[in-house]
Amino acid sequence: MLSIIQRVSHADVRINKQITGSIQQGIVALLGIEKTDTQTEAKRLIERILNYRIFDDHQGKMNLSLRDIQGGLLLIPQFTLAANTDKGNRPSFSRSAEPSIAQPLFKFAVQHAQQQHPFIAAGHFAADMQVTLCNDGPVTFTLKTSPPKK
Repeated sequence: MLSIIQRVSHADVRINKQITGSIQQGIVALLGIEKTDTQTEAKRLIERILNYRIFDDHQGKMNLSLRDIQGGLLLIPQFTLAANTDKGNRPSFSRSAEPSIAQPLFKFAVQHAQQQHPFIAAGHFAADMQVTLCNDGPVTFTLKTSPPKK
């Protein structure tokens, strides 16, 4: 499972011109779900996002997590993140999980986040969404969890 996270001063997601989720200071996380992902990877990724230290402390150093600042988390399903772009001029989605796997896994990730942190908003799987955000910094990172090695 992989994610692009952006530190934001505010963000929202709209479907059919209606705001369906919004946050103030916090993180927008675009989630890409791959074929081999399970609930274990989803939990691990949510924990990393909640604990990733990308907010400034009183000395101006990135030393505080989303939990530390009690910020918001806006989770957006984004199947295009799992695309293979290694060659050619067209992405391949051979690594992306099928909707029958990805949709319940995204729902699980949102529910797990809600159990771990009080300020969670989310987009809707397979919806045509418009995400508006103000990237604070700008600060953007890529996070990836891998299945445990056997």
